Amino acid sequence: MSYLFTSESVSEGHPDKVADQISDALLDNFLAFDPESKVACETMVTTGQVILAGEVKSDTYLDVQNIARAVVNQIGYTKGEYQFSGDSCGVISLIHEQSQDINQGVDRGKKEEQGAGDQGMMFGYATKETSNYMPLALDISHKILQVLADLRRKNKQIKYLRPDAKSQVTIEYSDDNVPQRIDTIVVSTQHDAFDKNDKKMLAKIKKDIIEILIPQVKKKLPKKIQNLFDDQIQYHINPTGKFVIGGPHGDTGLTGRKIIVDTYGGKGAHGGGAFSGKDPSKVDRSAAYASRHVAKNLVAAGVADEILVQVSYAIGVVEPTSIFVDTYGTANVELTDGAIAKKVEKLFDMRPFAIEKRLKLRNPIYLETAAYGHMGKEPKTVKKVFESPYNGRVEKEVELFTWEKLDMVDKVKAAFKL
Repeated sequence: MSYLFTSESVSEGHPDKVADQISDALLDNFLAFDPESKVACETMVTTGQVILAGEVKSDTYLDVQNIARAVVNQIGYTKGEYQFSGDSCGVISLIHEQSQDINQGVDRGKKEEQGAGDQGMMFGYATKETSNYMPLALDISHKILQVLADLRRKNKQIKYLRPDAKSQVTIEYSDDNVPQRIDTIVVSTQHDAFDKNDKKMLAKIKKDIIEILIPQVKKKLPKKIQNLFDDQIQYHINPTGKFVIGGPHGDTGLTGRKIIVDTYGGKGAHGGGAFSGKDPSKVDRSAAYASRHVAKNLVAAGVADEILVQVSYAIGVVEPTSIFVDTYGTANVELTDGAIAKKVEKLFDMRPFAIEKRLKLRNPIYLETAAYGHMGKEPKTVKKVFESPYNGRVEKEVELFTWEKLDMVDKVKAAFKL
């Protein structure tokens, strides 16, 4: 019997994502001017206010207020009627120095002996379902909001859009886990009050989403995925009614509150640790990226069609406490999942410093991760410029999304004789 599976995404203007982006912008600036910075920065956004908190150990000093304001403006909160604007919001900084009790377990005489920044378990997941090895429902959910944001910025075809939005996609699968069709699409988008008649206004929004947005989303998808769109899809567009009050004025936003959107949309598993605002000594972030790198390269090499990788740590301890692999019965090699995990241990060095070095994580690469998912994006090299009244100007060429590179496929194939 067929079954349904659903994933959601949220836009860059969603309050929690605003908080994530501010936290990661601060992290990037600390790393740009001092790559050895230890950062755990939390942000809260609400009506007219940004509150920064957390712990930092760094040799640099930043104008955190201006960094936060720049992020808010870049997202699109630039108008007074939003009740939240980068030019007018208050910014309160409560950031203080990192606890020496924590730091003593991380910093060592030799960098190779760096301990994990915390205990916990982290997961990586990959599937052959899409070309970027991500779950299909989440991939489409992200694309819906990325195209919606593009339409908002162009301000031509749909002129009333505001930054806050959410999407959700439900896919019907066959018994053998093959996508059959898209069953339901939900889009809730903040908008201007462009008509006094709410019914007419909502009808216009629904028409534009179905006739303008969805066709542009389909164009970004492979033909076989386009074929899953049919005239039987249930659309729920702004199902609660008008959505004029939104963003941080409508709901308070907090860093780290969209961890499933950030990862695999409910597929695989999650250890519970958030990413944004944390430097790579925090294995919540770096080991989750490393686990995705492992899972993606294993699937791309043909070890299995679907893989979940778990790694766990004890605070201050160098070696992982465990590495676990689940192929969900899709393995293409004559090995148990436990035997696959043993080979993974030899192929991938999962010590915290080794992860930092292999994936080049001590670079200012994190703002780009903070909306539309940390996984599944195209790795690329970009130039980034950072300016500070205290530190001058720094220009860096950095690699984004290194954990998405398929740079271990040949080694995996050789190890598994594929």
